[in-house]
Amino acid sequence: MTTDVLQKSGPTASITQAAAGALIAAVHTAAARIGFTAAVAVTDQGGHLMAFDRADGAPFLTAEVALDKAWTAASFHTPTHVWNDYVADPRVAPLAGHPRLMAVGGGYPIIDRGRCVGGLGISGGSYEQDQQAAEEALIALGFELPTC
Repeated sequence: MTTDVLQKSGPTASITQAAAGALIAAVHTAAARIGFTAAVAVTDQGGHLMAFDRADGAPFLTAEVALDKAWTAASFHTPTHVWNDYVADPRVAPLAGHPRLMAVGGGYPIIDRGRCVGGLGISGGSYEQDQQAAEEALIALGFELPTC
């Protein structure tokens, strides 16, 4: 007979509403400095929308792209810019057909104390500009950048 107890649930960490709003503000500050307008989405660790904002002048398609970048980043705890290499592998390529998978730079997992607490998605600039604004905002708020 075993005395081990089956653990039926585990602690789940999630980004707070206040931190999500602060990330959006930091992204808009970075985007303005870089020279573009952006849509910004922040999801919780499960890919559910926590906060969103689209700047005046940002094309309407940026809204959906930003949300899909945040969802993609949160789903595998991986920045979206690495997905191009992943889907080039024929064993992974079928994932490219998923309607929400966004293999374009500008999506990052939000990592706090080693745990993914959400996803950040930015759309509106080039993929390099979106990535740069995401990295600046995450660093400014003390979140960790992934090591991939």
